Parts: sequence; C-alpha cells; structure tokens
Amino acid sequence: MAQVSGQSCGHAKRTVWDGIDRLQLRLSIQQARPAGAEGNITHHSTLDAKLTTAMKLIDPILQFHDELKQIRRTIHAHPELAYEETHTSQLVAQQLESWGIPVIRGLGGTGVVGVIRSGTSSRAVGLRADMDALPLQEHNQFAHRSTIDGKMHACGHDGHTAMLLGAAHYLSQHRDFDGTVYVIFQPAEEGRGGAKAMMDDGLFEQCPMDAVFGMHNWPGMPAGTMGVVAGPMMASSNEFELTIHGKGSHAAQPHRSVDPVMVAVQIAQSWQTIVSRNVSPLDPAVLSITQIHTGSATNIVPDAASMIGTVRTFTLPVLDLVEQRMREVASHTAAAFGASVEFSFSRNYPPLINHRPETEFALGVMRDVVGSDGTKPDIEPTMGSEDFAFMLLEKPGCYVFIGNGDGTHRDSGHGLGPCNLHNPSYDFNDDLLPVGASFWVQLAKQFLAQPPIRTTA
Repeated sequence: MAQVSGQSCGHAKRTVWDGIDRLQLRLSIQQARPAGAEGNITHHSTLDAKLTTAMKLIDPILQFHDELKQIRRTIHAHPELAYEETHTSQLVAQQLESWGIPVIRGLGGTGVVGVIRSGTSSRAVGLRADMDALPLQEHNQFAHRSTIDGKMHACGHDGHTAMLLGAAHYLSQHRDFDGTVYVIFQPAEEGRGGAKAMMDDGLFEQCPMDAVFGMHNWPGMPAGTMGVVAGPMMASSNEFELTIHGKGSHAAQPHRSVDPVMVAVQIAQSWQTIVSRNVSPLDPAVLSITQIHTGSATNIVPDAASMIGTVRTFTLPVLDLVEQRMREVASHTAAAFGASVEFSFSRNYPPLINHRPETEFALGVMRDVVGSDGTKPDIEPTMGSEDFAFMLLEKPGCYVFIGNGDGTHRDSGHGLGPCNLHNPSYDFNDDLLPVGASFWVQLAKQFLAQPPIRTTA
C-alpha cells in the first residue's frame, strides 16, 4: 500500500547510508563552489557553443547545477538494482520533502511520487524518471564510480533522477503554474516492469493526470540536443526459449540417435526466414538467437538442446505473426527429424507508441528550450525497449531523447570502452542536468497553461 508523507507528516527514518551521503553531498557542494560563485557554471561545458547560444535555460536551475551534479554522482556511486532501490528512493523522498513537496511512497514497491500543486486548476501532468541500475561491473575509476561490485548506473538513470529532482526543486520554490505536477520516480525499468508495477498499485488512480511524459539520455546524439518521433519510437521486448528433445547415443553411432544439435541448426536457420520472407519489408522486426546450449562431451550425441533469444517489433500484429511462425517452424522441423520441442514465448514490454498531439507539443517545448537547431523531429526509432510503454497505453503522452554526447565529458579515469548505454565505461553527462530540468519545467508549465490537448494517438 502506498504511503503519503510530507513536512506535516514527519520524515521517514534516516539510514546510515543516507546520513553519510547527505553529509558528503553537502561537503562536496561547498568544496566545489568557489566563494562568491553561487549558481555559476564554472566547468568547461561539453555542449556545442552554437547550441548553447540558442538555449533558454532557467536561471535558478543553472544556479542549482552544482547541487544536482553532486546528487547525481552520489546516486551513481551507490547503484541499486530493480526493486532494491531502497536508499535511492529514500534520498529522493527526503529531497522532495525538504522542499515542501508531499510524497507518496510504496507504489511499485520502491517507487516515489512527489505532488506539487499550485493555483486552483484541476489540470495535472506527470513527469517520469527511472531509478534502477544494472548488474554490471563498472570499469571507470573516477571518484564517483560505483562502490558496489557488480552493480552500475550504466544507463543514465542516475541522471534521469537528478534532472527530475532539479525540476521538482524549481517548481516547489516558484509555484508559477496553475495545476498539479506529479514527479514520478520509478523503480525497476531494466527488464522488471516497474512502470506496470506502479500502475498496478494505483499510480493513475491516486495521481489522476491528463498526460504523462518520460525522457532518456541518448549517447551519440550531440550533447544537449533533444528529439522525439510520433508513433512507434521503441520496440516491444520479448523473450523465447526452445527445448529440443531428441535421442542421445555414442557419437560414433549417430545413426542410433535423433540428434538435437542438427535439429537446432535447422530451426535456427529457418527462423531467420521469418523476418525475411513472412514479415513485410516495410515492418521492422528482429529475431536474435543469443544462446544455444547442448552437449557434455565430445563423444556423446546429447538428448536435448536449447535456444534462447529475443524478438523485437514495433507493432503487435507483426509480433503475433513472428511468434506463430516460430512455433510452426520449430514443431514441424523437429517432427521431420523425429524430435519434439517445448516452446515458450514471453511478452515483456509492449512497443512504445508516442501520441502525436503530445509529441507535437513536446517538440514545441524543445524548440523553446534548446532552439530549433537543437531539436530533432522525427528521430530514428530504436529496437531497444522501455517500460514507459505501459504508461502510454493508459495515458496520452510521449517519450523523448536528450543527447548525451560522444563521451568526451567523462572525468579522468573513465574506462577505455565507449560511452554507450549498458557499457561498463559509460557515464551520464552532467552538462545535461540543467537542460533536462529546464525542459521538464517548461513542459509542465506550458502543458498546464493551455487548453487540453487532443488525445487521439
């Protein structure tokens, strides 16, 4: 059950982890800010000079940049996996409460929602960030690297959380809008469906909103640029597992076997024709076999073999077709060799479909914040997946990308690998913090100020 808290309700019990990090956070901020330089950005920016001249970032957010940077790096140093974000969610909740924002805890287990109200309008908008890390050993050796072996913020959720906190801080201090802004800090995006879990726990019932928006950093896009596309933007995520049951024998007597290895080879090759011969060339689809397991010795034909992998599509009809043909090809091919199969197909995340009116609205806000040259309409969709798709099945809205740059922003001591998502050498670009936070603030204010947007997809 979700719990609501605020300044009048008292704060949650502080932990040793939280107390230490909040002390370190205050000290590092004080050390990082020269005397008389409060609010100034003194580091060398990785944002393109031509883009920055056109940007219209919010001054109080720029002045809060150092604090956001230290919050982001504190979260990066203490990564927590899906549904384990206990300390991260407590840090978020305590920051929100310290700014006078009532907090709803417990949605999706470790989810946190801040409720920022102003004026009398019944209009409301949701802004979402994810909080979880990945089970990955970090290669970076800079000061804010992960302090926990085998866990790392390699997808930028630390930055997403910090950007939304920056927006929440501004909105709580200025209240220059009419309506309600829900700042949604979601657990378990990485393959565990935290968005769906929050919804199942009553997110949209407890926090009724007219639309919901999300944002993800995107390496390779110039730092600080933003982009979005209406319609399918990210693919569905699905997993399959096939077990082939044959008959084992001595490898010197293969005629006495029903060889599951050869059956697996035939099925693997035939499955690739599903995309090339059954799916329309105009409909993107990916079928990747990522694991094949069989055998225990060089002189034994095994009894069984298994194949595991993923399927990605942008539409449900294409997904239905691929799953059906995989079953048919596997069962008939196995039967032709005298083998049998067990096939399972799990649909994890649906395709992420941006609603066109909200996408057009978000593009207008992007142009206001980062300028026309920094706005990328109709960016190329990706076959990656994102559980924000569940929210867009229930509410109008859209999901946008913000460019993370080419990796030159990383501190000395970074890993030798590329600054790509899910790479052990990745790090979020702190120069994006005031950009993303300014975008969130302007989107919320403009959305609440205008008449309702047409909500047809």
